[in-house]
Amino acid sequence: MTTILNIGELVGIVPEGVLRKQGAEMSETGSIRDAWLRIADDGTILDFGSMNHYRPAADPADRLWPLRTGGAQGPQPDDNGAMVIDAEGGLLMPGFCDSHTHIVYAGSREGEFLDKIKGLSYEEIAARGGGILNSSDLLNATSEDELYSQSMERVEEMMAAGTTSLEIKSGYGLCPEGELKMLRVIKRIRESVPAVVRSTFLGAHAVGRGYTKEAYVQEMIDLMPKAAEYADFVDVFCDTGFFTPDDTARILEAGARYGLKPKIHANELGISGGVQVGVAHGALSVDHLEQTTDAEIEVLKGTETMPTMLPGSSFFLGLPYGRAGDFIKAGLGIALASDYNPGSSPMGDMRFVMALACIKMRLTPVQALNAVTLNGAFAMGISDTTGSVTRGKRADLLLTSPGWTLTRIPYAYRTPFIRSVFAGGRQV
Repeated sequence: MTTILNIGELVGIVPEGVLRKQGAEMSETGSIRDAWLRIADDGTILDFGSMNHYRPAADPADRLWPLRTGGAQGPQPDDNGAMVIDAEGGLLMPGFCDSHTHIVYAGSREGEFLDKIKGLSYEEIAARGGGILNSSDLLNATSEDELYSQSMERVEEMMAAGTTSLEIKSGYGLCPEGELKMLRVIKRIRESVPAVVRSTFLGAHAVGRGYTKEAYVQEMIDLMPKAAEYADFVDVFCDTGFFTPDDTARILEAGARYGLKPKIHANELGISGGVQVGVAHGALSVDHLEQTTDAEIEVLKGTETMPTMLPGSSFFLGLPYGRAGDFIKAGLGIALASDYNPGSSPMGDMRFVMALACIKMRLTPVQALNAVTLNGAFAMGISDTTGSVTRGKRADLLLTSPGWTLTRIPYAYRTPFIRSVFAGGRQV
């Protein structure tokens, strides 16, 4: 059991049963100043409240034990095995929920970084055989153990930066053997870390080398039974120059036969129809949305599909930022994710995603908080167990150094601010 005392502000408090924020709710978050929070032995949030109203529990095993700071080594258990942490006025918030990453990849694509500097577009690089196909060549030439090792470095980097839940996509194998290798690596990651990990089969990320598009789509459909042994979701890059809405519908329908919930890449490069086909097939999320019209906003109203925007890609590729404010004004919620990948968003720092949301998309810090926590969890189908400060949910938490406020986190976006990260109640 762990008790955190003297929290300057506890934010991200959500009542039990609330699974996402939409419209005006995006501007609301529960908070308590001068707070405490207790983590149960099973890694869930047991209780929390104001220090002024703290009352020890009736069970002696659950009372507030005397504080032991532990000196330079940090907090230590007392004689009863309870851990007590003095937050010293730090802010405590839910850990980041990153619902869109591609962190299982080999090597890097820094050579293409020079192409981008010279003015080549994402589409031009792809047309020259670069982009995703370069990542595919590197991945298929890399052993599974080495791929796991490289990917784990990124997961550990993300957890240290406050991410406690993440979705990882395949999509750089671009052949049956490569895609299954990626899904096996994601499974190993899931089994190795305390963070919540969800797996997505994105075989339709691009057409693999040596295939016609029709043959490749059929290959991915035929692979679905094996992919479903590892994956939670199926995804398609439904966008200009990649897969059409008709291709997408076929793949999503095949995934549904094996219990894979749809997620969609849509409207990064153009108005693709991906949002509409995603909604029609009950997609959990439609992601990117750099290029959207009022038609996409209208079709999302009243659905269970979470619009998910990836400002890191806009920043790196020079694309428009998603119309987050318009979505919220229309009564929708949004999630924000990193899109951590080697070609268009080579970073997984969700604090920087928050900063881009505030600076470039004009979201408030509270709106950005909801987008990178509860709504990100909803976009992974896990907001019933994580993504907010709620009794009974996993203790997936980020504790800042003393003196930080929610507004200061995206404002001073490069100043170190994290003191501790808890994933399932474990410090990571």
